[in-house]
Amino acid sequence: MIDPSPSAPEHMSPLSASRAAALRLLPWDNANGKPCYLISDTDQSPLNTRADDVEAVQLDMGARLLGHASELLADRKASVNELRFLANRLCEALSDVLRIARSRAGGGQEPS
Repeated sequence: MIDPSPSAPEHMSPLSASRAAALRLLPWDNANGKPCYLISDTDQSPLNTRADDVEAVQLDMGARLLGHASELLADRKASVNELRFLANRLCEALSDVLRIARSRAGGGQEPS
C-alpha cells in the first residue's frame, strides 16, 4: 500500500508510468486523513479483496440511505434536524460513491 503526499500520484517518481497507471485508490484514508493507494499484481490479493468488500458495503449503505431519504422527504412532519442529519449522511454516501467511481475508472485521484 502506498501512502502518497497530497500531490501524488502525479509526483510519485519512484514508480514507472506503467505501474502508476495500476494504482488503486482504496476506499479509506490513512490516520492523517490522506488517501491510500495500492499497487498489486492481482485483483485477488487480500487487500484488493478487502477494498472490494468495503466498497460493496458503502454502495449498499448508500442505496439504503437513498430509500430512507425518499421516505423522510415525503413526511411533512420531518424536523429540520432530521433533514439536516439526512443531508449530512447523503453527502457522506455520495462522497463514498464518487471515490469508488474514481477508483474504478483508474483515475484514483482525490479532488483538491
